[in-house]
Amino acid sequence: MAMISEHPSLSARTLLDRRATGIEPFLERYTANFAFYGSGKAALYDGLAGLVTPGENVLVPAYLPDAVVEPFRDLGLEPRYYRVRETLAPDRADLAERLDDETAAVVTVDYFGFPQPELEAVASLLADRDCYHVDDNAHAPLSVDDGTLLGTRGHLGVTSLRKLLPIPDGAVLYCNDDSVAARLEPLSFAGVRDRFGVDDCRYVLESLAGDLLGTNATVRRAVERLVAERAVSVPDPKARYEAAKTPMSRLSAAVVAAADPTAIRRARRTNYLAWRRCFDSRSGVEAYHETLPEGICPQVFPLRTGSPQRLVAALERCGVAAHTWPRLAATVRDDPAYAVARRLARETVVLPVHQGVDPIAIEAVDDRLRRRATTASRSAPRRSVPRERRR
Repeated sequence: MAMISEHPSLSARTLLDRRATGIEPFLERYTANFAFYGSGKAALYDGLAGLVTPGENVLVPAYLPDAVVEPFRDLGLEPRYYRVRETLAPDRADLAERLDDETAAVVTVDYFGFPQPELEAVASLLADRDCYHVDDNAHAPLSVDDGTLLGTRGHLGVTSLRKLLPIPDGAVLYCNDDSVAARLEPLSFAGVRDRFGVDDCRYVLESLAGDLLGTNATVRRAVERLVAERAVSVPDPKARYEAAKTPMSRLSAAVVAAADPTAIRRARRTNYLAWRRCFDSRSGVEAYHETLPEGICPQVFPLRTGSPQRLVAALERCGVAAHTWPRLAATVRDDPAYAVARRLARETVVLPVHQGVDPIAIEAVDDRLRRRATTASRSAPRRSVPRERRR
């Protein structure tokens, strides 16, 4: 059984589609001031470097991965977390309370490829404040809401191409305000590398190996056992951030130029809707969004459940790479004031919708989940009826 992997795989077809228009012309339809980087966090550092002063603070939503604040710390800013609501909208009262004269910027997030809920209210709150608005659109490079590209609704914004394409790195910095664009002085890690390197070759080989593991269950299980037997160290957030301070790789640039935005968005929307049909009538789960608005290119299919580990295990048995999201910052994990963010992080499960997924495979997963549920129901022990009620 082939795996429905977390990310699309790199193949010869990725670079040979002559019908593709590329990502850059797509971006140019919506904004003029943008630049490529190796990572979104490095891009954010570069964008803010000429705008902020060490000792100031930046407000970010509590429902975010722990590594997001690394560029702020690097700039000498104090990250402060504001509360979010169940809808992923900012808790405006909490946000307003945390704003002060030393707030340099406020970050909002377009979660899972959808527009930040209630963004207008946040913009209104910030209108009279002397601080910058960062539109964090890491999840959705191709999402357009009512004619506006997500990521371009603040003074500056970022998006991650690596979350969209089978590439080793890649991000975009948007300078949406003329004064911000004028003060940008790109550092050495801006732009694209001028040649292919060893890392590019390594990524191609790893992608080919990943394809083999995805199609050959025997090999995959053997590798999983080998990995389980050896301790694998994961770099801490700061180390990952520092390592990503490089220009976008030449391989990434080639894939970005060969990509077809229309086909990618169509495929992701089709797969998102296939998952929606799969879970529409299933008890114990709740999708985040009731509809899929025109122009939205979802990053994943997110849902909430009170039994996340059970759902992840069931999906893994069906060949789906699903997981909870995200790993919160320790500040948030340890503070009861962020109860909503902590609950969301426990209950949210994300499923792949990328362009490498065949919607027929999602339908097959739906079939297997239903069969398993029916089998479990039939095999469950029946409760005996007390003797006095058997009449």
